Amino acid sequence: MTLNDIMFYLFAGSILTFSLLTVTSRRILRSAVYLLFVLVSTAGIYFMLNYNFLAAVQLTVYAGGIIVLIIFSILLTSHVSEKAVVAPVKQQIFSALAVAAGAVLTIMTIFKFAFTPAASPAVEANIQNVGRALVSYNRDGFALPFEVISILLLAAMVGAIVLAKKEKHLEITDNQPKNNPDNSSKS
Repeated sequence: MTLNDIMFYLFAGSILTFSLLTVTSRRILRSAVYLLFVLVSTAGIYFMLNYNFLAAVQLTVYAGGIIVLIIFSILLTSHVSEKAVVAPVKQQIFSALAVAAGAVLTIMTIFKFAFTPAASPAVEANIQNVGRALVSYNRDGFALPFEVISILLLAAMVGAIVLAKKEKHLEITDNQPKNNPDNSSKS
């Protein structure tokens, strides 16, 4: 077993372990930290594959920017000491079935796809071509999907903040003393 094999198994085990901890932890801030470990381990695998640009993007955009944004959102909208509510058994069963169906669909798709090596790369893989593809709107460009995903993430975050602020507002109004006519006549 080579050093690359050992590193791959460490990164893969780390991704699996921290992914499970991310979705099973009842404390939301801990889940965000576990997600950070998943993203850093994914960047480690990209570095092993010599996808240095993709690994750097993974570290800066996802592990750096997105996790910081998630942690700020958590700290601004909820109490850090709060625990998530445990889902009812019926919801847990349906969630497990959805995960199993997604896993089966993904595995079937992978096995049906004919992975054949390209005879010669259509485009040379260098920083200029990758950068051009990221900002291009033509057939092989990624600017439009990138913008759509960024709008989707922004909408999800705004929705989460609105819901959290609404719940906080309801807690504040529920904790205020009710106007009792008996108490007002005594003063």
